[in-house]
Amino acid sequence: MTPTPRSGYKTLNEGEKYAVPPSHTRIRKTVEAYLAHHPAERDALADLLTALDQPDDATSRSTLPGHVTNSAIVIDRDANVLHISHRVTGLLLAPGGHVEANDRSLLGAALRELEEEAGIPAGALTLTPQALGTPIDVDVHDIDENPEKGERAHRHYDIRYAFYLANEDRPEIVLQDQEVSGAQWVHITAITSPTLRAKLMEAGLDGQPEPVNASALIHDGAGSYLLHLRDERPEIWQPWTMALVGGGRRRGDRSLEDTLLRELSEEVPGLHLEGLEPYAVEEAVSVDGLRVPIHVFSGRWNGNPDQLQLREGVLLHWFAPDELDRLRLSPGLADLIRRHAAEHPATALPDEAAPAWDGGSRPVLNGIGVHLHLEDPDGRVLLGLRHPDVIYAGNTWHFLAGKCEQESAVTCLVREAREEAGLVIDPADVKLVHVVHVVDTPGGQPLMHMVFQADRWEGIPELREPHKCLAWQWWEPANLPERLVPYTRAAIEGITAGRHYTELGWDR
Repeated sequence: MTPTPRSGYKTLNEGEKYAVPPSHTRIRKTVEAYLAHHPAERDALADLLTALDQPDDATSRSTLPGHVTNSAIVIDRDANVLHISHRVTGLLLAPGGHVEANDRSLLGAALRELEEEAGIPAGALTLTPQALGTPIDVDVHDIDENPEKGERAHRHYDIRYAFYLANEDRPEIVLQDQEVSGAQWVHITAITSPTLRAKLMEAGLDGQPEPVNASALIHDGAGSYLLHLRDERPEIWQPWTMALVGGGRRRGDRSLEDTLLRELSEEVPGLHLEGLEPYAVEEAVSVDGLRVPIHVFSGRWNGNPDQLQLREGVLLHWFAPDELDRLRLSPGLADLIRRHAAEHPATALPDEAAPAWDGGSRPVLNGIGVHLHLEDPDGRVLLGLRHPDVIYAGNTWHFLAGKCEQESAVTCLVREAREEAGLVIDPADVKLVHVVHVVDTPGGQPLMHMVFQADRWEGIPELREPHKCLAWQWWEPANLPERLVPYTRAAIEGITAGRHYTELGWDR
């Protein structure tokens, strides 16, 4: 399904009430996140890191010989960057300035300076998918003595954040007349700051906004939706509201679907969704006031949320659309759910509406996985070492495997063998040798793992998807690797013993 852009899915900007000046710990975390992408600059920022070890406020104007400042790099759809002319210095610079006592973050300070100097509010901007709230540049420059302000010569550690315009049209610029004499949009290739120009061009910032958050609209196929009650804590987005499970993209995420799967594994391990597909693009507002496009995916699950291990938030609970008016929701979420409910009528009959774990008779959906048990002439079994960054079983050996999509199990197996390892298998040469019925966590979605064996194949195993698998290796069934997916081990042992079925994780 192609995502349908929507508007009106607004979050409450509750984080405003937690305005606490950024501590040295938070500033160091920001700088270290920047250095993780620019390690060659650690020596250049050594004085800043040293200043963060001192008791004096590193953001205070009075802290010498240097202190932290912020700038906002605003990029339009044509890759032009906003610059303003300062009356005192005559320089053409990006909007920015000093951190104030009521700034809740360095990024928030940059946004405040932008609105004060150029009249552009945070709501006109969105994060760039390339930087995701991490500074795009940290510039160290000297400031001349200013006798009129009683300021000695000192140094600025300018932490620069990049933003895209949320709309295609440029917003009206309202200059701070006392300090600013004009504004100009300068193309990225013509920016005079060499470090900033290089960073922007290297990152490929083109001014085209896209979703940087992902959420899951989880339904049971019978008319109920799973909502997540968020914590009431500083820095929590949408605090103390019923919301969708999800979160922000990280640089290591290859796609927003990967973002969602990672967030699910971190927040609610054991919650495995079926039929996951893009549903809509909604819009929210961050605690800093930025506009946040959210890619919403829909997926099915019908287990007992009380038996899940919830690592973030307060609780998970099923709600029907007619119950939503009783809840504190992010504005627009009720409309989103009702729209989905209207487009996807419940498949269960009225007397089947109660979940199976709650005394009802409605069947529980089981996920289906296919696995290839391939033996070489010496009887060794082919296993793959999964990449450490994959969502499931990172840095662990496993069968060549995949989840069934809208296809038969054998078709899925043949497709996965070709895509993952370059092996060509004729469906006529495939036979089912074992089934493992697994439930990872109490109340979690049951998974039916079908293990097939191919008597013949063409090709030598090769790494077709190195972001998923690091190596293929043949293993003796009696000498399997220690780091092996448990149900894979159980299946191999079952096949060796001549058994056709194994159960794991079920209470007896």
